[in-house]
Amino acid sequence: MRISPTTWAQTDHQKATAFAKHLTSIFQPFPSQLTQTEEDSIHNELLPPHQIVLPLKKIRVGEVKSVIQFALNSKKAPGYDLINGNIIKELSPKGLKALTQIYAILRLEYFPSHWKIGQIIMIAKPCKNPNDITSYRPISLLPTLSQILEKLILKRLLHIIEEFKIIPSQQFGFRRKHGTTEQVHSLVHTIHSAMEYKQYCSAVFLDISQAFDKVWHTRLLYKLKRTLPHPEYTLLKSYLSDRMFQVRYQEEYTPLHTIHSGVP
Repeated sequence: MRISPTTWAQTDHQKATAFAKHLTSIFQPFPSQLTQTEEDSIHNELLPPHQIVLPLKKIRVGEVKSVIQFALNSKKAPGYDLINGNIIKELSPKGLKALTQIYAILRLEYFPSHWKIGQIIMIAKPCKNPNDITSYRPISLLPTLSQILEKLILKRLLHIIEEFKIIPSQQFGFRRKHGTTEQVHSLVHTIHSAMEYKQYCSAVFLDISQAFDKVWHTRLLYKLKRTLPHPEYTLLKSYLSDRMFQVRYQEEYTPLHTIHSGVP
C-alpha cells in the first residue's frame, strides 16, 4: 500500500500504523476562518454555568431490557472490549439490574472514558485503487455497552428536540419518518408550486468534504449549550471530549490516538 509517492507499507504493522497516521490527520478541524475576537467570544460563552434544572430521568431496568431486546444488533461486531450483543442478551435479571445501576452515571452527566474508544477497521471502497491509502473507508466499532447507553440518551434527547422543535422540518437526514421518499415528495411539491404560480425555482446542491470528520467540537458545544438544558448539554460535552481510536488491521493493533474533531 502506497503511503506517499516514495514510501510503501508492506507488513500488517506498517499498514495499521499508516492508517492511524492518516486518520489522525483527518480527525482535525479545518483551519479556523474566524477572527480571534470571534473565537474568544465562542469560548467565553462556554464558561458560564447553566441555570440549574432537574436531573435526567432515571433509567429503569425495563428500559434497559427493552433496548437490549429490540434495538441492539446482535450481528454487529464488538468493540475493543470484545463484548458483543449476544453476550448482553444472555444477562440474567440480576445482571440486568447491575447494568442498570452502572447506567445511573447518566444522572451524573458523565460518559465513561473507556466507552469512548473506537476500534477502527478499514474497508476498501469499491472501484478504487487498493494501493492508495485514501481508497479505504473507516468503520468505527464502539463498545456494546456504550451503544446501549447512547440509545438511552437518544430517547431522552428526542423528547426535547420534538417538544421545542429544535430540528427544522426541512431536515430529513438521520430522522425517523423522514426518508428519501418524503424528501423527494417535498422537493417535487416545491417545484410544482413554483411552476403553478409562475415563479423562479432555484436549487443549491452542496457537498461538504469530510463533513462529519471535521466538525469543530467547540462550535458544536456552543450550539448545544444554547439549545439544550444543562444536564443534556453537560452529558454530551463529556461524550464528545477526550475520544480515542485505535486501528485494527488483520491481527495488528495500533496504540490509542486522540480525536480532535468529528462526531461519533
